Amino acid sequence: MYNPFSLSGKTVLVTGASSGIGRATAIECAKMGATVILTARNEERLQATLAEMSGEGHRYILADLTDEAQMQALCNELPNLDGVVFSAGKSLLKPIQVLSEKDITSVFSTNYTAPVLLTKTLVKTRKLNKEASLVYIASISGNGNTAPALAIYGSSKSSLTSFVQYAALELAGRQIRCNAICPGRIETGLLQNQSMSAEEIQKDIDKYPLRRYGKPEEVAQAAVYLLSDATQWMTGTALKLDGGRTIA
Repeated sequence: MYNPFSLSGKTVLVTGASSGIGRATAIECAKMGATVILTARNEERLQATLAEMSGEGHRYILADLTDEAQMQALCNELPNLDGVVFSAGKSLLKPIQVLSEKDITSVFSTNYTAPVLLTKTLVKTRKLNKEASLVYIASISGNGNTAPALAIYGSSKSSLTSFVQYAALELAGRQIRCNAICPGRIETGLLQNQSMSAEEIQKDIDKYPLRRYGKPEEVAQAAVYLLSDATQWMTGTALKLDGGRTIA
């Protein structure tokens, strides 16, 4: 049966695959027929992701993508890829007046520098097949939806979204597509780590016209869409997935 959203025959790398959006993306890509390579820093949680995946041929490679040596080792071990989902991320909820240089470096190294350098390394080592699709998980926090105490997180995601446009332009000659997904709040561990009270969470949910936060699998399904042949003429975009938050 014809299915333009199928990933059958494609090999896809998913970063941050040990939890949250990355885990959900790996599972959904496998359901759609892809051979998936997972990477993250926690082996036990990567094994847990792998155990939930359907199909055969999937595997994981341990790597801390903020360490260039480990990133290079990962790329050396990879086969040629038809798609990459850059979903490793780090949140920070901290007012500007108490930010430190260490805070800024930590968030940017995970959310911006690592995906940029991984993109560079994959291109330089010729690991990306012609017509490969690169999908970057950004955020509406970096797309004009500001909120107190999210300056560094939002700035890192804004920088990533901007990079996607430049990468799309530079890699178009190789028919490699680059797109971002900008979710609103998603029910993941990152949200739990922000230490919001139940009352604060409910007030925030009320700002979403669809009256709920997103689910990791909903972001994963958007990633599948961008990885698939259905989006072969789509590059340099930032796809909002926010339950209507930015129009409220």
